[in-house]
Amino acid sequence: MTQFTDLGLAKPILKALTAEGYVTPTPIQAQAIPAVMLGKDLLGIAQTGTGKTAAFALPILHRLSEDRKPAPRRGCRCLVLSPTRELASQIAESFRTYGSGLGMTVAVVFGGAKYGPQIKALTSGVDILVATPGRLIDHLGERTADLSSTEILVLDEADQMLDLGFLQPIRRIVSGMSRKRQNLFFSATMPTEIGKLAKELLVEPVTVTVTPVSSTAERVEQQLLFIEAPRKRALLAELFESSKVSRALVFTRTKRGADRVAKYLEDAGVSSGAIHGDKTQSQRERALAAFKAGKVRALIATDIAARGIDVDGVTHVIQYELPQTPEAYVHRIGRTARAGAAGIAISFCADDERALLKDIQKLTRQTIPAFDRRNDKVLQAVTAATTSGPAAEQSLPQAKTRGGGAGANGPRAAKPHNHRPRGHEGKPGGDRQGRPEGRSEGQRSGQGAQRQGQGRGQGGGQGGQGAKTGQPRSIASTAPVAKWDPLKA
Repeated sequence: MTQFTDLGLAKPILKALTAEGYVTPTPIQAQAIPAVMLGKDLLGIAQTGTGKTAAFALPILHRLSEDRKPAPRRGCRCLVLSPTRELASQIAESFRTYGSGLGMTVAVVFGGAKYGPQIKALTSGVDILVATPGRLIDHLGERTADLSSTEILVLDEADQMLDLGFLQPIRRIVSGMSRKRQNLFFSATMPTEIGKLAKELLVEPVTVTVTPVSSTAERVEQQLLFIEAPRKRALLAELFESSKVSRALVFTRTKRGADRVAKYLEDAGVSSGAIHGDKTQSQRERALAAFKAGKVRALIATDIAARGIDVDGVTHVIQYELPQTPEAYVHRIGRTARAGAAGIAISFCADDERALLKDIQKLTRQTIPAFDRRNDKVLQAVTAATTSGPAAEQSLPQAKTRGGGAGANGPRAAKPHNHRPRGHEGKPGGDRQGRPEGRSEGQRSGQGAQRQGQGRGQGGGQGGQGAKTGQPRSIASTAPVAKWDPLKA
């Protein structure tokens, strides 16, 4: 079996890898590192969680260390473009960790942060610059950045760049760079526009394909729960009654929906945080740090904000709302079962999300084990007890609740469409507010009244002992499947 010591990496890099406990490269690392070290262009088809950051960071650090030279003023020797702030920060941290013994300079440029420190870092030049396209275009426009001497360009999560409307900004950035450079291009999927961009940028590339996006993590146990939209929150609170749900990432489609779910769980006694584009950079960093440290059990996130979340020990991924695109489903569940661990992915599906579910199962080519929680008498009782009008909503802050139902109308799932959201960062000079979420992230969730004073004995029971569920059935057939047990979840 190939080990990092077999790849010819510089000794300081191998020392850093040993300190981190890394011995054996992942498939994409084993295939990509030798090609990148030789200076070849590379096209990597790999989803998040396959180890692709190290696949380009390690050989780039090696190449730069083998050819020492001063960084160009107002520029960089290597530029890595990333779709989101969180992912940019994560990539920069990886470069710092792996290059700790090399003395390389690393800077991060993204929206939502002050310009002063970024300008100061760029003035003298850096070896490695990690940036989001919107803020980098700002610096180019103000002439505080110059990319004419950049030797290596990395485009990470290219398909996500397309989703955020970054295609034209990327072309603008590349137009100011020397053609004599190495190009590394990574994407989980290859839609037509991304394929065209790859052909424009890459010269006789080495192609590495690892774990296609249609594949789902082998160690992830998937579950699908059919539930009426107004009762999703009661079901979510029931899940957290199990101590086995110790660190869960909960996905919503909208920013406002993420805040509402986080507040609901907090009021139900579940420590929670939310992360999305309307949060300030410091708020996002604090929420993510608390989640990593185990200070909160639940982190509620939108797809865009969650792109850069790489946290070990996530026991559960809960899809409160199914995503608009089936590829996002695969990215979501890949946030658990990392670093060799196992994990559970639970998805809620209301009747108006059936079309989204069909697309997911078509892409993944598998039928997710399904359980029917509709017409659940306990959840009905919980919801009925908390939907008596504005008074129930207003009294929530004074009450510690356990579970609850959504409002009478429930979350309104956005209908599937072909529109690709254009993120605020996607507009030239437009990421000053640091909002990478697209404007069409989904329809707003409906207001919900809350459950009050419901103990475990009245609300679904601890471990689901008191719940009278409908007969669980597989989507693919009418054959009954095993009874769902939230304690296992």
